[in-house]
Amino acid sequence: MIFSSPTFYNKYVNLPTADTPIPDQILRNPKFHPFRDALGAINGSHIHIMPPAAETAIHRNRKGFVSQNCLFVCDFALKFCYALTGWEGSATDARVYEDACQRGLKVPAGKYFLADAGFPLCLELLIPFCNVRYHLAEWGSARLRYVNFFLK
Repeated sequence: MIFSSPTFYNKYVNLPTADTPIPDQILRNPKFHPFRDALGAINGSHIHIMPPAAETAIHRNRKGFVSQNCLFVCDFALKFCYALTGWEGSATDARVYEDACQRGLKVPAGKYFLADAGFPLCLELLIPFCNVRYHLAEWGSARLRYVNFFLK
C-alpha cells in the first residue's frame, strides 16, 4: 500500500509535536477556541482489497465488503501526520488505534486529536458524547434553505 511505503511516509507524514503551531483559522475564530489544543483528526478508512481466498472472511467488514482497515491522522492543514495500514476489515477503529499507539503514535501531553465514537475514550482523543445530536440548529436551517430553493 502506498501509504505505508517509505517513499510516501518519509516525505509526507510528520507527527506533530507539543510545539506545533495552532492554525490561524482556530486562533482567529472564538468559536474554535475550545479546540486550541487539538492537533487534527483521526479516523479509520476501509480500502477495498482482494486477499487470498483463505483470508477473505477476516477481511470482510461490518458493511459486508472485503477491505483493509487503515488508520489515518491529519492535521488541520489536511496533511498526513500518521498512517497505519494492513489491518483486516473486521478490525475496529479502537483496536487499530491501540496498535498504532504501541507502534509509535504519540500524542504530546496536553494535546489531543478529534475522533469519532468508534475510538476509545482517553486523554489523547476527543470523541463525541454518545446519543447526543450535534448541530441541530445548523442542520435544521440548512434543510429549510434546501426546501425553499426548490419551491421558488
